[in-house]
Amino acid sequence: MKSIFFTTIICFVFYQTNAQSQEKLSIEECYNLTHQNYPLVRQSELISKTAAYSIENAAKGYLPQFNISGQASYQSDVTKIPIQIPGMNIPQLNKDQYRLSAEGTQVLFDGGVIRQQKEAIGINASVENQKLEVELYKLKERVNQLFFGILLIDAQLKQNELLQKDIQLGIDRAKATIANGTAFKSSLNILKAELLKVNQKSIEQKFTRKGYIDVLGLFINKTLTEDVELQKPAQPVMQTEIRRPELGLYEQQRKSLEVKEQAIAARNLPKFNLFLQGGVGRPALNMLNNAAESFAMGGLRMSWPLSGFYTSKKEKAIIDINRKEIDLQKESFLLNTNFVVKQQESEIDKQTNLLSSDDEIIALRASVKETSAAQLENGVINTSDYLREVNAEDQARQSKITHQIQLLMAQYNKKTTTGN
Repeated sequence: MKSIFFTTIICFVFYQTNAQSQEKLSIEECYNLTHQNYPLVRQSELISKTAAYSIENAAKGYLPQFNISGQASYQSDVTKIPIQIPGMNIPQLNKDQYRLSAEGTQVLFDGGVIRQQKEAIGINASVENQKLEVELYKLKERVNQLFFGILLIDAQLKQNELLQKDIQLGIDRAKATIANGTAFKSSLNILKAELLKVNQKSIEQKFTRKGYIDVLGLFINKTLTEDVELQKPAQPVMQTEIRRPELGLYEQQRKSLEVKEQAIAARNLPKFNLFLQGGVGRPALNMLNNAAESFAMGGLRMSWPLSGFYTSKKEKAIIDINRKEIDLQKESFLLNTNFVVKQQESEIDKQTNLLSSDDEIIALRASVKETSAAQLENGVINTSDYLREVNAEDQARQSKITHQIQLLMAQYNKKTTTGN
């Protein structure tokens, strides 16, 4: 008695341990893991680092800038004083001249050019990151196909178990009729062959499921066992508003054009900076001194590139065209997306209407099957007649399973398409 008690306890603990250790996976977890582990996501870090380095380099434009220059020249003639003064020797400049100087400049006002460069770098990084989000979001559609494909196979495997039980029931009853001499052994063989056929179908579905599981594991970068349980998701709340990452991309692209437009205005403003220059030359600042001398000079410098006004009007016109192109792309995207949403809504309505009559069909088929089972036991019908009714009920149940999963998949496809 004690051994039975302990055996029962051990079996219970073993069952609980297996139940707890069985891995469970939801569709939201698959979305998150795919987004985190897909190789393309590492590009986001590269984009951020590149933008940070570029912005840091652009900001260094506010620091003092230094330049070293040198020049050695020989000229065919030099400046001369065309008079002779008695008792005075006026030196003549050498035709070979040398100059080495260093200059430091400090920006006082650059019209906002450096600030616009930093903004352009930041917005371009945002555009690239948003493009990355668009590519990663597309993975949701592939996850949906794999996830709901596995759910459908799981449901079909459970239905196969019910079908096997029905066929086994027919085998048991056929054995009884054979023992009573009211049926031939061939009728039993028909049922056994059908049972083997259903077993083969289950084996095929299990291998198909394994293939789906392996591919899903690659997407989420996680090794999944064959007994992993996918949790059937609840029906999502249906929303029609489009919230796809593509809309964010169009918005970022428009901001990029605004920054370019501001950069054109900044480029055409006057620039002011301080400068300090020092060096050595022959001649130096005193052009009448033929000896090598050091020199220094400092002051305020202004520059105003007026040639930018020649092209600024056309450049702004090009930006307006680019802005209209983005608006057209957005409009086309929304139109195409709404087309897909309408098709998915039609699929949802179809599956909902089909499901409404599935239970009634199953109930009728089950009633006919139960009657045929009794008739088989009494020798009124043969095994082929019984199998026909068993398969008819199985087909009705399979149809309901398919409709349920297809409805759920259509709802999640719509959710993915709308970005909700």
